[in-house]
Amino acid sequence: MPDFTRIDYLRDGNERQRKAYELLAKHRVFEKLKDYSPILAGTVPIEIDIDGSDLDLIFEVDLRFEEDFLDDLMFSKFIPDDVGVEYPIINDEKCITLNFMLEGFPIEIFGQNKPTIQQNAYLHMIAEHKILQEKGEDFKQKIIELKKQGIKTEPAFGMLLGLENPYEDLLKF
Repeated sequence: MPDFTRIDYLRDGNERQRKAYELLAKHRVFEKLKDYSPILAGTVPIEIDIDGSDLDLIFEVDLRFEEDFLDDLMFSKFIPDDVGVEYPIINDEKCITLNFMLEGFPIEIFGQNKPTIQQNAYLHMIAEHKILQEKGEDFKQKIIELKKQGIKTEPAFGMLLGLENPYEDLLKF
């Protein structure tokens, strides 16, 4: 299994993964924001992305110091100056999200006050990767087809695996 806490594996991946690597390396995102333990999560790392899929970057952010994180993001010159910030509540916890376009890629920044390897986005991706490895290419193509029909990733896995609550059940894999 690739080390998803780094981005090196993208360099030798499919075309979209290589482009994602070039973008992230060019902007030195993982280097400039290393204090926040960045991880690229979501569908691109596990090759089930479709046209329009975003790059999901997750960060460990102590939201008592959210201004420091936002300052570091701006200083990194990775995000546009006019990007909006949202503060969703997930599992009774305040988080931070930013969404923007960068060189043709939709980007989602997600910060939560917990280590990135303990965040659901990362845990879901790891579980999905393991399932894809076990189930093979036909299963992977069925997931991609469901996504093309507008079904989100976790519900697509849930449909094919018969999971009652895919967001929770995937965490058990």
